[in-house]
Amino acid sequence: MAPLAELLSDALGSAGHPIESTSGERAEPSALMALAAQVADELSLHAGLPDEPVLVRMGNRPSDLGTLLGVWQAGAVAVPLHVSAAPATVERLQRRTQARFAVDPDGLRVIARPLPPSRPLLRDAALVIFTSGSTGEPKGAVLGHARFAGKLDVLDAQLGLRADDVVLLPLQLNFIFGLWVSLLALRRGARLVLVPKFSRDAMERGLGDATALAGVPSMYRTLLADASPGAPPSAPRLRMLLTGGEVLAPTLATTVRRFTDAAIYDLYGLTETGSCDFCLAPADQPGGFGTIGRPTAGVDFRIAESELQVRTPYGMLGYLDDPDLTQTSFSDGYFRTGDLARLSPSGNVELIGRAKDIVSRGGHKIAPLEIDNLLAGHPAVAAALCAGVPDERLGEVIHAVVVPRAGARLDGVALRDWLLARTERFKVPDVFHIRDALPVGSTGKADRRAVAALAHHPTPHDPSS
Repeated sequence: MAPLAELLSDALGSAGHPIESTSGERAEPSALMALAAQVADELSLHAGLPDEPVLVRMGNRPSDLGTLLGVWQAGAVAVPLHVSAAPATVERLQRRTQARFAVDPDGLRVIARPLPPSRPLLRDAALVIFTSGSTGEPKGAVLGHARFAGKLDVLDAQLGLRADDVVLLPLQLNFIFGLWVSLLALRRGARLVLVPKFSRDAMERGLGDATALAGVPSMYRTLLADASPGAPPSAPRLRMLLTGGEVLAPTLATTVRRFTDAAIYDLYGLTETGSCDFCLAPADQPGGFGTIGRPTAGVDFRIAESELQVRTPYGMLGYLDDPDLTQTSFSDGYFRTGDLARLSPSGNVELIGRAKDIVSRGGHKIAPLEIDNLLAGHPAVAAALCAGVPDERLGEVIHAVVVPRAGARLDGVALRDWLLARTERFKVPDVFHIRDALPVGSTGKADRRAVAALAHHPTPHDPSS
């Protein structure tokens, strides 16, 4: 059995708690193992290739873990996507992976007939996780069973989760952060409580019992936004708080520390590197807040021409069907993160910007060019250009300059509704600026920095979604 399948099977086999959800769902470990066996049997009935990719629809339901285990037990490779993903997203992932099957707790669906090609890269692979890239087209990072299991060993030693912990998880299981937290919690025998859709009410339903909480900074901003210093949300048992996806700013860290005296672990990593390459541990706080800390076990790094580069034994096997991109993403064995960095006087690594234009909105990494291309497909849009703008709650929000075709009329509300039918909600721009032309720089090229500047100098005709 593949390492992650064995790990999850053993964890469920010895679990002493049901897997829970703040929506009220509960699943006994034995029921999840039975679901896994059913999924594995259904997949095995279809004579396919070894390591065949399968789309796995996830919604932070307890049953998602049984479905995932079944895919792995069948020897297939899971391609996770959210249950509410737009039809266009599902179609794109099917096209990119050439997957024949999509599976969720309701069963297996055939979504294509031809066999996918044999791909040596998928041998011993566990997951293909699609991440946004600077080209505007999401990239499929292929993660191996053994490498991901090795990273779980590192995180187990780093964090020290315990069997008596109650882990509250609003992070979605179709992203690497949510996946490793859930797997590590189950491996340690902890009680896992999933949050299907993040909201303050849902979180407060789980915080009363939680001893460990994992989220991105935007979640903590939202959770604490309306809380006065004297009346924060009640989390009387919380002893550990995990954060990642973006740097925990010192001001937010201070607010969090007023909310709880739990130990804070600020984690940095990419899907491509296996996640959690750096950790700002409690021993380096509060002086280290605003940095990403120091490398975790087994990880080496360098700063080359201001770019942070990471070498790790736990990273991806490569990008799906893109050996050229895989090769250019590394330099002398170091993965090029695209983040600009420097060493602080204390020896911590500090991020100072991004070499690329990726927007980090609420922990989601979004390529603005992808949204440009989507908007350009609107029949009334002549051109579009998006950029990230700093935001206190979400880290960044998306502003879009949109140029209408001759004679056409556009407004932000209609554009927003049109995009919601074609992509995930977190990728939809927060503000639309309707203009006669795209802003350009000194070279005459479209200038994303000028888009961001509009946030500070809007015109009265800029409709917001």
